[in-house]
Amino acid sequence: MTDQVDFLIVGGGIAGAGLGAELARRGRVLVIEMEGQPGYHATGRSVAFWTETYGGPLIQPLTAASGPLMRQPEAGMGDAPFLSARGALHVGRESDRPVRDAMLAEFAGSSVDLNALDGAALAARVPGLRPDWVLGIDEPSCEDIDAAALHGAMLSAIRRQGSRVQGDCRLLSAQREGDGWLAQTSAGPVACGVLVNAAGAWADEVARACGVGPVGITPLRRTVVQLRIDPAAPDDLPVILDLAGSFYFKPVAGGRVWLSPHDEAPSDPCDAAPEELAVAQAIDRFQQVVDWRVEAVERRWAGLRSFAPDRLPIYGFDPFARGFFWCAGQGGWGIQTALAAAKMAAALATGEAPESSVAAIDASVFDPGRFEI
Repeated sequence: MTDQVDFLIVGGGIAGAGLGAELARRGRVLVIEMEGQPGYHATGRSVAFWTETYGGPLIQPLTAASGPLMRQPEAGMGDAPFLSARGALHVGRESDRPVRDAMLAEFAGSSVDLNALDGAALAARVPGLRPDWVLGIDEPSCEDIDAAALHGAMLSAIRRQGSRVQGDCRLLSAQREGDGWLAQTSAGPVACGVLVNAAGAWADEVARACGVGPVGITPLRRTVVQLRIDPAAPDDLPVILDLAGSFYFKPVAGGRVWLSPHDEAPSDPCDAAPEELAVAQAIDRFQQVVDWRVEAVERRWAGLRSFAPDRLPIYGFDPFARGFFWCAGQGGWGIQTALAAAKMAAALATGEAPESSVAAIDASVFDPGRFEI
């Protein structure tokens, strides 16, 4: 028997779950996820924090619009906020002054609160900071994201509205049939009006399986390690980010830190695993920043972040495949933009006017028509 839905969403990570929660208000939604656990490859492996500078000025409006929705969830998304206070410090050496000045200039006309700091101010904020880190930027609005709770609330919202999330279900192929699509999945055929490609690192593969031209999605591996250090990291330590983009770290429970070398290693779509070289680079860069002793690497993992050629997300209908909707290429800012991006994408997918929270966002910069596909 053929399953009948209005929207078939391929991919149950933060992008597919967020859009699914919005579209479930408008019709019947089926989210299929090839893994047994939605969000397994990217969403569940993120060092999630909300920072308006991450991704640049074109991403910032989506991040800014998501902030209030995360601090005060809408009905059906739970009672607890998904954000908690953290703050961020972007740190650099004297050679990074041009990068620091460019970042301040880039956001000078925005609502982002940034403050230049000298070495003395940084040393007062980061105990054990080595003396060559002499300039920085304070970004006090940065907050931690409870990514697991956010993702779980999205999936629950889909089910609560009478739609479905089906794990261990892979898209095999799809083709246009009548006014919609007929998809063949490992769980059986599904007919839908709109087919949404939210498959993350597998987005181009899904497009090809549907006879749609790929857009050039590139999966990049990001490594993270959990360190036990001496002295223990202060609970109120901000996220520390390198202005030159070679590391970031943040405190976690028990005085540990989560540390990344900010790597972007090209990868095939896969269950990514950390490489020893990346782990070693992370620790070496960390030891160049602070004089804390690394006692143990307690955990290590890697996730895939997926980018379009211009490193902007893709939201909208494919210009050459009617009813095929792209929701892909979220890179490293998919979680921090998730709620606003879902509302914007839902308006695009249904042809409705966008809600007031995202009405001012220029969705055209994310349109798949910007690529030759």
